[in-house]
Amino acid sequence: MGEDPVTTATDATQAPRVFFYVQHLLGIGHIARASRVAHALVADGFDVTMVTGGTPVPGFPGEGIRHVELPPVAVADGNFAGLVDANGAPVDNAFKDNRTSMLLGAYHGTMPDIVIIEAFPFGRRQVRFELLPLLAAIEKSIKRPLVMTSLRDILQERAKPGRDEETIDLVKKHFDTVLVHGDPKFVRLEETFPLAEQISQRIVYTGLVAPAKPQPPQERFDVVVSAGGGAVGGALLKAALAAAPHIPELKSWCLITGPNMPQADFDAISAQAGETISVFRFRKDFASLLSGAKLSISQAGYNTVCDILQAKCRSLLIPFAAGGETEQGARASRLEKLGLAQVLEENAISPQTMAEAIRAALALPEPGEISLDLDGANGTARVLRRLYAEHQMDDV
Repeated sequence: MGEDPVTTATDATQAPRVFFYVQHLLGIGHIARASRVAHALVADGFDVTMVTGGTPVPGFPGEGIRHVELPPVAVADGNFAGLVDANGAPVDNAFKDNRTSMLLGAYHGTMPDIVIIEAFPFGRRQVRFELLPLLAAIEKSIKRPLVMTSLRDILQERAKPGRDEETIDLVKKHFDTVLVHGDPKFVRLEETFPLAEQISQRIVYTGLVAPAKPQPPQERFDVVVSAGGGAVGGALLKAALAAAPHIPELKSWCLITGPNMPQADFDAISAQAGETISVFRFRKDFASLLSGAKLSISQAGYNTVCDILQAKCRSLLIPFAAGGETEQGARASRLEKLGLAQVLEENAISPQTMAEAIRAALALPEPGEISLDLDGANGTARVLRRLYAEHQMDDV
């Protein structure tokens, strides 16, 4: 394969360029995890360009990362049916063509050494209209970059036949590495993706992408209740609000609704909260608050669970299950078996069941040292550094 005459002369001294595509459709977990990884890459000497295509989230990806924002898309509801634009209107072909052109322009302008595509082809099929052209452009590059997909540890189970086989075909055709942001001692990819054995040589575990160990909290609450991005999770917050008066020994509560909670719901929750309950849309010190709390009540999303584990906080998990979602339920059940969480199913939420589950969670043993690898952000940087060095040797 030929060499790029513009970049070859300076490759030895330039920071390796990473082109990181992230598309969040409902919550903020994907962009939050990807941002943690991107910051670890920058700290390790990589030059990172992150391309995002979801509703903007303040603070992400953060300073030090070149950011390209595509016109945002989201899903209309928790069932992930259909894409809508920032105004809630269904996207049309002209909108898709514009995004595709912008994405390809960003790729060619970056001339990356490494491309990371978050979730696809294991997920994010809704945006294959732009990712398949991107992959085609990568294959035509004079100097082809390394191509990787970035996955959380537990995947959504696929109901439609043939989807897993299609995923395998795309991985074999286009991807050099499958980065699994998990600890194989907790869960292995084949447990939620049965065909993983066919691509086993490409799978690398990085560890769980948890935050750094939190600083002592500047403000303390007995209970921290959170709803992730806030697009879903209102029932969890309302049930916790109703249960609070029945557990008087818990004197202070912090409710974090998430930035995407509809304003009417936020206002209703704020109006109902009493003197012992503080309501916020977002807290930058979330992980720190957990370290000083007696209990965390939340869904079972990847990032929230990593925050809880790092903070060593007792937890009550209510896994998101709408639209046939299985990922959070699988994570919650594994943590419950390890004695690290109490679980309440989403369809069983009521003030009474919430109060009962809170008492059960408070009775759990105080979490000690966690044996799981929580250094996945730095682990990813180490993996990329090694694979990039091997790739450079292959090109010599």
